[in-house]
Amino acid sequence: MIKGDKETVASLSQYPIGMSYGIASVKNRAQFLRRYREVFNTQTDAARCFTKASLAPDPENPKRFTVACPDAAGNEVVIYHFVQTRSGWRFNALDNLNE
Repeated sequence: MIKGDKETVASLSQYPIGMSYGIASVKNRAQFLRRYREVFNTQTDAARCFTKASLAPDPENPKRFTVACPDAAGNEVVIYHFVQTRSGWRFNALDNLNE
């Protein structure tokens, strides 16, 4: 994702990808490729964030973790969710705590 490799990120995602309140989920790979900028650039600069972000394990489920990224005001409210599957870690949701 940091390098902007949409195809690789698409293959490392689990569909449907849940989106912030009021935004339709990303249903499949083709839709993800079309909406890539919306997912990673509309609410935050995810590429910049991921270079220095800390992973936050889910204390209730070791097969999940999140990455919090800042919005335009600098508040870490844009949350990317990841889940461990049989084939490895997958991106599966985006949330904005302000919405």
